Amino acid sequence: MTETPGAEPGPLSPCLGICLMDSKTRMCRGCLRTIDEIAGWYRACPSEQRAILERLAVRRAAAKAMS
Repeated sequence: MTETPGAEPGPLSPCLGICLMDSKTRMCRGCLRTIDEIAGWYRACPSEQRAILERLAVRRAAAKAMS
């Protein structure tokens, strides 16, 4: 995604640099994004990126509750 003058800046990538895909959940064990979310992050507009971050917050809470 490239910034356009006057465009709203997007949030930072949630990548933690621990890129290891879980074959059961099909999510990254580091950031909990799916392959599609990872691949589309830089093409997504800021509102789509924030929606991904909201889904990640729910996933993290669920993972924490299970541990």
